[in-house]
Amino acid sequence: MNPERSLLLVGATDETVFKAKQLGLYVLLLQHPTKISAEQERLADRVEVVDYTRWDLVEPIARRLWDSPGFAAATSITEPGLENAARVNDLFSLGGTGYEVTRRFRDKVVMREHLAGLDPDAVHARPLRGREDLDAFGERYGYPFIVKPTDATASIGVYRLDGPADAERVWAEVRRLSGTRTDRVSTLMLLRDFLMEEYLDGPEYSVESFSSAGRHVVIAVTEKFTDPAHFAELGHAVPARLGAGVDERVRAAVTGFLDRLGVRDGVCHTEIRIGARGPRVIESHNRIAGDAITDLVYSVYGIDTVKLALAAPFGLAEELPDRPEAHGGAAVRSVVGRPGDVVEAVDGVAEAQALADVLAVRISARPGETVRPLRDNWDRLGLVAVTGEDTTAAIRRGAELVGDVVKVWVKDPDGRPGLAAAAPVSDRTVVPA
Repeated sequence: MNPERSLLLVGATDETVFKAKQLGLYVLLLQHPTKISAEQERLADRVEVVDYTRWDLVEPIARRLWDSPGFAAATSITEPGLENAARVNDLFSLGGTGYEVTRRFRDKVVMREHLAGLDPDAVHARPLRGREDLDAFGERYGYPFIVKPTDATASIGVYRLDGPADAERVWAEVRRLSGTRTDRVSTLMLLRDFLMEEYLDGPEYSVESFSSAGRHVVIAVTEKFTDPAHFAELGHAVPARLGAGVDERVRAAVTGFLDRLGVRDGVCHTEIRIGARGPRVIESHNRIAGDAITDLVYSVYGIDTVKLALAAPFGLAEELPDRPEAHGGAAVRSVVGRPGDVVEAVDGVAEAQALADVLAVRISARPGETVRPLRDNWDRLGLVAVTGEDTTAAIRRGAELVGDVVKVWVKDPDGRPGLAAAAPVSDRTVVPA
């Protein structure tokens, strides 16, 4: 085993380990007991089963692996592993993104406090410590505003307060969730602290980027579909249908944000809204995007952000053009049902996966489960990802696939049968300059 080509990988999916091996890397995998798979054990050169969210457990293992067989880089592209991968980078001076910068991404309070001293247009935000803080924030900064966990993902525990009357309800939800694990998502994530921040208006987008030695390349701007009644994401589309002027402003806003946070290398996934004051950052992550957005980006741009993240520390990443060229379009459509319906059966997944224009089919619904009200991403029943000749065609094709090929059969409380459907999305036109 060559230490110069060895990667300490903190948490991973089967796909991540497979792609690291495709790059010719030796993989030393730290994997959580609940996440280990036979495929990972087969592919990785060394596997250490450990709760990799705990630094007290990770540090001695990292020191032992550093001594033998040795490694040249440490990284993670999964949210719970980012901080301890950064600590390993600092411990052995490996040159990757360190803990201080990673913490700015992971902790939304830290991010907002850091930006407040650097950005004159910084979003107003405050930690939420007690019930009275809600009233004080509303009085100072106005309504609506948002309450959310400082370091969660997938829109878990996000609430909008439209006026003082919402405070009691939201505070009760915060108290209910604080100190709990996001069991519907991953027991690796613990909800602890919450913050308040001003509500950003306008349609939502994400920006997929790659940085190398401080040079930030915006690979793709992803159009996101949400509903104002909740924060679940209902779909994504690449490339976003933006006018040239807005596209330039988005790129400038995100690259400036990455500079201010201090990131110099690696992939990032940044969420923004474009409102009356232009593009403003909601939050960002120094990892790849979820929800099959990586599949959309690869289909349209031919750029594999997973491989970029793994290859970069070894100098194996391709040098990207300043503005990668899009070829066609791709979209994710979420599958949703009516709250209270019961899932009866799931059909057509294999048939859909065999179609040439289908990138991914991920159905989480299981027979016997009751459809929950949409609050966050994990209340959806699944998703499909497809290609099209352009963005609009891909959005439409995704909706056709759900119900025509992929069928989630449900029954309502009175026993009437039905089908889940693609979540409705706005027929958004090109956002002008």
